[in-house]
Amino acid sequence: MGNGDTRVRGLAARAGGWSARHRWAAVGIWVLFVVLAMGLGSAAGRVDVGDSDQMGGETHTAAQIIEDAGIDEPAGETVLVQAKDGDVTATDAEFRAAVTAVVSAVEATGKVTDVTSPYDTQTISKDGRSALVQFDMRGDADTAGERVEPVLKAVENVQKEHEGLRIEEIGGASMMKTFDDAFGDDFKKAEYSAVPVALGILLIAFGALVAALLPVALAITAIMATMGLMGLVSHLQPMSDTANSVMLLVGMAVGVDYCLFYLRREREERDAGRDARTALQIAAATSGRAIVVSGVTVCVAMAGMLFTGIAEFEAMGLASLMVVAVAMVGSVTVLPALLSLLGERVEKGRLPFLRRRPGTGRESRFWTAVLGRVLARPVLSVVVATGALLAVAAPAIGMKTQNLTLDQEFGDSLPIVQTYNRVNEAFPGGSEPAEVVVKADDINAPEVKAALADFREQAISSGASRGPVDIELHDAQNLALVYVPLVGGSDLDKAGASLDKLRDDVRPATLGKVDGVEAPVTGQVAGSKDFNDQLVGSVVPVFVFVVVFAFLLMLLSFRSLTVALTSIVLNLLSVGAAYGILVAVFQHGWGASLVGAEGVGAIVTWLPLFLFVILFGLSMDYHVFVVSRIREARLKGRTTKDAIQHGVVTTAGVVTSAAVIMVAVFAIFGTLSMQSMKQMGVGLAAAVLIDATVIRGVLLPAAMALLGERNWYLPKWLHRLPDLTHDESPAAVAPVARDDEGERVGV
Repeated sequence: MGNGDTRVRGLAARAGGWSARHRWAAVGIWVLFVVLAMGLGSAAGRVDVGDSDQMGGETHTAAQIIEDAGIDEPAGETVLVQAKDGDVTATDAEFRAAVTAVVSAVEATGKVTDVTSPYDTQTISKDGRSALVQFDMRGDADTAGERVEPVLKAVENVQKEHEGLRIEEIGGASMMKTFDDAFGDDFKKAEYSAVPVALGILLIAFGALVAALLPVALAITAIMATMGLMGLVSHLQPMSDTANSVMLLVGMAVGVDYCLFYLRREREERDAGRDARTALQIAAATSGRAIVVSGVTVCVAMAGMLFTGIAEFEAMGLASLMVVAVAMVGSVTVLPALLSLLGERVEKGRLPFLRRRPGTGRESRFWTAVLGRVLARPVLSVVVATGALLAVAAPAIGMKTQNLTLDQEFGDSLPIVQTYNRVNEAFPGGSEPAEVVVKADDINAPEVKAALADFREQAISSGASRGPVDIELHDAQNLALVYVPLVGGSDLDKAGASLDKLRDDVRPATLGKVDGVEAPVTGQVAGSKDFNDQLVGSVVPVFVFVVVFAFLLMLLSFRSLTVALTSIVLNLLSVGAAYGILVAVFQHGWGASLVGAEGVGAIVTWLPLFLFVILFGLSMDYHVFVVSRIREARLKGRTTKDAIQHGVVTTAGVVTSAAVIMVAVFAIFGTLSMQSMKQMGVGLAAAVLIDATVIRGVLLPAAMALLGERNWYLPKWLHRLPDLTHDESPAAVAPVARDDEGERVGV
């Protein structure tokens, strides 16, 4: 077939063909979709994940009992008054005057209620140098962080008047404000950094401003549309700031990557002598198809998070799934229309110092040299690469996960962290006690009161708590809230052991003996444990779902059992290596100072499962793109070894550019102040870097070279499976043009 019309039958090819023929309609529909999504999402507002939605186990049961009873637990706040000098104690006049000043100051704000003096509640430390003024914020606890600013200012003013003492506030509202401020700053930093970083890399990759702007514009519009859709969907599945941040990260990465794949292939075909129409058709049939296969695979992987039963995970999974789907649709619809409209103008704004068009149809010299050695010694290459990845993954065997405490999350970067540590030192476990929600048919029945008294006594005698154990009765609802400071305080391992004593020993021996009494134990430590347990329970179903469906998609897309199996194995190696790097850096501290992560000592609970899902999805980007090109070359009649060489080296430029952008965007998150975001960024960046180099550049070609013709093996009994490879028919991918000398080009 010559340089004329190319018949293609695939979904991506048909979408690209329609868009190229109806250019203004395609662009108009996309703009209308983005505007409508944003407008409707803004009008509907966003429903965020509530505290009770995030919990599991006993923590969820306790939250449900309190919610059903109509009890609104206020956000509690504490002001630490502490002597800087060892000679000053709580009985001194200066100390008493400071306590009185704090009580008066916070009451005067009108934002608080139930202010208690340490001299009434006996919240004075054993050494007599520290005391706690306690109170509750008025109004809804979920929004208390928005109203705590005047109270914080009032406490700061008292501190200025008593410089000999340390007067600092901490509590649910003030920590909420700290997290919101830090998270907001982090999100803005990521948002403002990601776009210029991606644009800069694309400028180098394409050497032209217009060509570089296209992928960024597509990614940004996909993100904007998804933000609007998140508002609409949140009324069915609540969303969160974390989901928003993850959506931005994933959207920027895949939005740019998909557009990059398409644009580079179109330019490559133009360089090879095709006319504009044919070049677009070939790009749609090849890169367009790879984008659809990759996008669907990533969406399926993200859907795995919906099986966790944890609202925060479900929000992240759904937000990521939506932005990938939107970016994928945009790449195969509006992008061909824009390329058709722009024509040669896509080369406008060329950078003078990048005169040569980089990487379009040319084979990478570096990867040609690497591939020559890899394909010459495939067995050695497989052994060395696999051994190196397994060695990097080895530290993951000892992975320790936990919900990060305030000091682990922020280190010493925030003053409230030091306050948190001081309160825990002076009052071990007292600042965030366990809470036992006791529900009975009659909370004032003699046997229930006796059981509560026994529970209070045994909580201390068992060693789970040093007291004081406070009981708050709600007669009308037949509830009692029992507050138990846990031995271990901010040390979650020791506090967890104390929690187990309460749940497994003290409760059955006291409250458990009374018929009709329900007594779930909640609180920060309990929440962390229950969250961990639920997450561990969801690992197997999520793992099985993602692996099985990814395998099936690859099997249907390439009609090769071997390609499907190798893709799963290589992705698992990539994820394992990322786990190993995370544990080495953040748990063992190897090189932690380079990313500002000293002293964390653990991986945030939700990250391993999240990384597995995200990385398994994103790894398919490169795998589908490279294997599609290898298969395409094989269909043109090349030998398998020659097809591998051609496929890898001709995709090296685009894969390298895509990987650099992904690594750069993810690395931005590695520079943020919150350790959870830092861990996520480092894990993702490391995995993508490994995936684009060791996996795709060494292990994949070496394994395919060893397998030879078995790469395309499909048992006869599987031939009845749906055929999704029609886009890669020789007619679709092999139109041949000839140059002025009559030589074949583009093959």
